[in-house]
Amino acid sequence: MIQTLQNADSALKSAYLDVVAKELDYGVNPFFAELSKSTNNVVGKDVKKVVNCNMVGGLGAGDETGKLPTSDATDYKTLTVPLKNIYGTIEISDKAIRASAHDSGAFVNLLNNEMESLLTTAKFQFSRMLFGDGTGKLATITKVEEQNVTLDTLVGITKGMRVEFRYYDGMQDVLFAGLDFMVLSVDTETNTIVVDGDILGLMEGASVHTSKAYGKELTGLSAIFSDKDIYGVSRSESLMQPVKITNAGELSEATIQKAIDTVEEKCGGSINFILCSYGVKRALQNLLSTYKRNVEVLELKGGYKTISYNGIPVVADRFCPAGTMYLLNTKDFSIQQLCDWQWLEGEDGRVIKQVADKPVYKATLVKYAELLCSRPCGQAVINGITEM
Repeated sequence: MIQTLQNADSALKSAYLDVVAKELDYGVNPFFAELSKSTNNVVGKDVKKVVNCNMVGGLGAGDETGKLPTSDATDYKTLTVPLKNIYGTIEISDKAIRASAHDSGAFVNLLNNEMESLLTTAKFQFSRMLFGDGTGKLATITKVEEQNVTLDTLVGITKGMRVEFRYYDGMQDVLFAGLDFMVLSVDTETNTIVVDGDILGLMEGASVHTSKAYGKELTGLSAIFSDKDIYGVSRSESLMQPVKITNAGELSEATIQKAIDTVEEKCGGSINFILCSYGVKRALQNLLSTYKRNVEVLELKGGYKTISYNGIPVVADRFCPAGTMYLLNTKDFSIQQLCDWQWLEGEDGRVIKQVADKPVYKATLVKYAELLCSRPCGQAVINGITEM
């Protein structure tokens, strides 16, 4: 038994960690794979990046013997955001370990299954957070009937996950009943979930969030394109104002080009990546086929293949809001991290530890990181696109 745990501990550190780290860096989705990972702007527990908000160089034309061009003070702002704590755990029961103690192949399979489950969950959650607003919001409630809760969307919600409900009391989001709930079933036909526990008093308009993660998730695209201040800097700063086209309706090349051109005209940015929902991707493909345009297929980092629009990769993601197309410059985004993925170790150096008062052993993977967009003005979004 002891030898089995020691072998598992050693395997998690040496054999599994590098594989898991690479898979989570490049296997989450194509957008995440394109982002640089850096520790350069991590200061203590925060990410701090100084950015230039204006152009005041001393370059100019003048007389042969006249005064040289002058340069005013550069307007710098410091983008500040706390690192988020991202955890992933595997759990193996004592019974399962003992049952496979004399069969190394069986124990390896047991460990492999746990790691595959962890990777699947981690990819799901990371992809979801990239499109979120940092609050862990999943959906808005449209109807409540006994234990049945109807939502505006089921994207990001699965059976067995734990969620919490929050409502706005005029000043802040308040946790409903002070509890979280398990999702017992999901009905995709009616956008309805059933949860355990008493939800008497839960009203439409309340929001659904991932359990115990309110305000603790990555600052995703929803936050970057919202009207709220971000990174401790006011939205009134031109640097912090992304390009927004609303109520687009039927997708057209003119609309897409307007978004791209506005970014270039506004801050000299260059769009090199397009993210959209599947319905919007189909609408784009239909648009291109209507004009008999050849659709180029590009290969991205991580081995992903996708279509392109005028040489710009177009990637559909299930977590992208319906009717939405994000036009991004991936060079303005980065994953700022204190360190790469690591196992939490005890004082004895072990990563597999018994859970207190339970016949279960657990190992926890951790990463302290945040998604940073250094130039929101260099990004664009088109909303309200008619999907196909």
